[in-house]
Amino acid sequence: MCPLVRPRALLFSIISRNNCRYYSTVSSEPSKEAIISSSILGDQPPLPPTGPPPPPSEAVKSSWGFLKYGLIAALTGGVATAGYATYAYSCDEIDQKTKGLRASANFNIGDEGSSIDKFQAYLHAASMTVPAKLVEAYLDLRRLTEEQVRGFTEPTSDKLLPDLEPREQHVLTLVLDLNETLIYSDWKRDRGWRTFKRPGVDAFLEHLAQFYEIVVYSDQLPMYVDPVLERLDQKHCVRYKLSRGATRYIDGKHYRDLATLNRNPAQILYISGHALESSLQPENSVQIKPWEGDADDTVLLDLIPFLEYLATHRPADVRPVLASYQGHDIAKEFIVRSKEHQRRMQEQKQHGRLWRR
Repeated sequence: MCPLVRPRALLFSIISRNNCRYYSTVSSEPSKEAIISSSILGDQPPLPPTGPPPPPSEAVKSSWGFLKYGLIAALTGGVATAGYATYAYSCDEIDQKTKGLRASANFNIGDEGSSIDKFQAYLHAASMTVPAKLVEAYLDLRRLTEEQVRGFTEPTSDKLLPDLEPREQHVLTLVLDLNETLIYSDWKRDRGWRTFKRPGVDAFLEHLAQFYEIVVYSDQLPMYVDPVLERLDQKHCVRYKLSRGATRYIDGKHYRDLATLNRNPAQILYISGHALESSLQPENSVQIKPWEGDADDTVLLDLIPFLEYLATHRPADVRPVLASYQGHDIAKEFIVRSKEHQRRMQEQKQHGRLWRR
């Protein structure tokens, strides 16, 4: 047993000496990593916190909410007031009603007043400056808007036609619509747009130009009206032509306003296939059958006797004459009345002969 124990003890002693030498070597060698001194760390600014920001205080929230809802309420009230004023009053009425408000912004007490009075006047003028400026801005914006809208809705002039010459003061004015009255425009896929003349339109214009001042009044654009009339009226029977810019736009529709023609309303006749729907003066209107391409149409030719009779007899006011034909076909009714008039004239002649006998 002794020879075996001694070598084992010797082996354990050698291993323990080697371990002690290894641990002492490791502890004596410095670390290879860079070491930052505490002085350098003290010079650096502190790092920002990485967590979520602290919530705003309740006072900040309440003040911002009060300001936000106050601005919304003020804006809503201003818009509502402007809307009501626009609906209820004209621009001139608002101008008159707000003169005092706008004048108060320029209030000056003068040099003879006391310091307190001057200070109060200054505070009053400062408090009224913003409302006065808002009213002035509203009036300027409204005038500009109404002027722009008026350019689209109102006729281009209050006198669409030049003055009549003195020797023509007795001449009646015959206003004619264009579409479905003198012409008809049709579109088909194989040929596109085509424009047709109403039967008898050439004879109608040429004959009545001897008795009337003829005006064509259309709600179409000039780029359509001008070339059509150049082809239609090659003998220059139409004295004036008016297009969409001369109409009055109301509720989405263009109306002919005969009051803007610079002519005596008692001497104006307006003939159209849609006369009662397109004119603001129905008492001057003659409604005829709209033409949509019927080759056997004779409406224009049938109207010639009535219009010639009216022009030659020159009534003081054509409106009562047109009212007497209301509800009747004027051309047919005129023939009936003419025959009745001739019959009465013959009876008077016969009675005169009998009286002589």
